[in-house]
Amino acid sequence: MAALSPASKRAIANLRAFATPTTSYYKCPLTRRAAVLILLFADRRGDLRVVLTIRSSGLKNYAGQAALPGGKADTLQETPWLTARREAFEEIGLPMRDENFPPGYTVEHLTELPCNLAMTELGVRPCVAYLHAPAASASNRMPDAARDLLPKLDAKEVAAVFTAPFHNFLREEDEDPEQRKVEGEWYKGSWHSWNEKAWRMHNFSVPVTSTTAFLAKRPESYTDPRPTTPNPPVKPAASSSPAAFTPAKAGLQKSSSLEPPLPRTFYRASGDALAQPRYRVFGMTARILVDAARVAYGEEPHFEHNSHFGDEEMIERLLKIGRLGEKKKEGEVLTKEVMSQAREVKM
Repeated sequence: MAALSPASKRAIANLRAFATPTTSYYKCPLTRRAAVLILLFADRRGDLRVVLTIRSSGLKNYAGQAALPGGKADTLQETPWLTARREAFEEIGLPMRDENFPPGYTVEHLTELPCNLAMTELGVRPCVAYLHAPAASASNRMPDAARDLLPKLDAKEVAAVFTAPFHNFLREEDEDPEQRKVEGEWYKGSWHSWNEKAWRMHNFSVPVTSTTAFLAKRPESYTDPRPTTPNPPVKPAASSSPAAFTPAKAGLQKSSSLEPPLPRTFYRASGDALAQPRYRVFGMTARILVDAARVAYGEEPHFEHNSHFGDEEMIERLLKIGRLGEKKKEGEVLTKEVMSQAREVKM
């Protein structure tokens, strides 16, 4: 694996130096705490890539959608970092201890970003880490994290693991000329109202190949749908599945405070999501990656975006009006009225 490029070195240094602001995460009850892992590694050119997953179609929330490895905290004593590492181990097989990695690989905890408020009413803490690779040796002449580690999959939770170019989350188009040959657009975005504020819905389409996407184990008769070249002539198939995405399955209900509501087709998979030449990354996951890239590279995106990081203030306000309690009542939704009430709370 190539040494980090100058831009990647600066990005890692900026993340190490990021002063994590005071968080409302520890004020949330256990049932409202969650964390995700932003795991970065260097590709053969020394550029940073980030590890993402496609969630299993059998999950209750966000089934079939792209996500960062992560999940809910197990105990009040478990830190966001430990939650993110445990969930990454359970989902993609990322070892929790350095001694369990292939020789020379280690994970460095770089920083944590402000909490984001999920529509499922969780406080989600992004934890950023860097996967160090070993120097070339007789036993491993060309260390490659994608080949050496990515990873053992738990098909109960994850359908695939894939990687994306980290800096590209600041751009409107594919930065790699080869990626531009892949059918589809890198970025689309739209403005909505969420938390009683303007909220940018980012929608990225990440090109994937057999060297950047890794599917969960399938029966021997299964045919790998991933393209072996970056420019396959693939056309999305029409979806006829009764399990097509709906706002409710995606965590967005009709009474949600997101306005204007996104069309139902936004959440639907067009044919087999894993067979597409690009995997979609949108919503909170996309926002977290944009914010992480802003911190890392010290740049603002080439597209419109929210200037603030995370939702710490709104989480604090919701806690003050008695929301985000230990138990979620049936039918309880973050409606426009709830958000308005929270906005009026004196801080």
